[in-house]
Amino acid sequence: MTDRTSDPARVIITGGASGIGLATAKLLLERGAAVALWDVAPDTLEVADRIGAHGQVVDVTADLAAPVAAAAAALDGLSGLVHAAGRVSPEPVGAFTADSWDAVLDVNLRAHALLVQEMLPHLERAPGASVVAISSIEGLVGNPWIPSYCASKAGLLGLTRSMAAQLGPSGIRVNSVCPGFVVTPMLQQALDIDEIRTGFEQAAPLGRMAQPEEVATVIAFLLSSDASFVTGTEVVVDGGLTCKH
Repeated sequence: MTDRTSDPARVIITGGASGIGLATAKLLLERGAAVALWDVAPDTLEVADRIGAHGQVVDVTADLAAPVAAAAAALDGLSGLVHAAGRVSPEPVGAFTADSWDAVLDVNLRAHALLVQEMLPHLERAPGASVVAISSIEGLVGNPWIPSYCASKAGLLGLTRSMAAQLGPSGIRVNSVCPGFVVTPMLQQALDIDEIRTGFEQAAPLGRMAQPEEVATVIAFLLSSDASFVTGTEVVVDGGLTCKH
């Protein structure tokens, strides 16, 4: 069989129009990968065109068969996934509803499972295939205000280990990244409040928040052959925040 482990990566990135997803897309493109940039944002196609990616407006909670097929056709196959699409709902126990709980779990956790399942035939044909889920430190430590988000991110860690155990014999690696506080649109409303921003910055021993590009470099590593023996684990990128818990 021809060794294709050095072929350019062909990666779907969900939530790719901003934040960690966009930073990852830019970095992978700079390194010669082909990227299908997925998002629900109105400017998704514009963003993708600007950076040289294949843009698709995709709701990851809907049927994924057609979007995956389109991405595979556009990129001439698929060898990787970065599930960066995410949703948070600040509703503690006693305040959330069944619908608001499901809305978070559907995007953060359920979509990742179904997307890997839909991509599986493509990944099995791509030596060096790699899947990266964007979990969070909130999947490792408790946050009283966002139980649905914490549950979804912790669930990604368990799903990562399960998938890695199953798919390893097919040569497919599965890992998660757990960012701490990152300057992204998801946090922007909170960051506009000086007291909250200062709290985020001082929470980590490094004394600042991360930029999306700093998380993207870790994701790119996990997708690459440099991480060829890394699977079934999570990499924490939090400036040391969780070492204090």
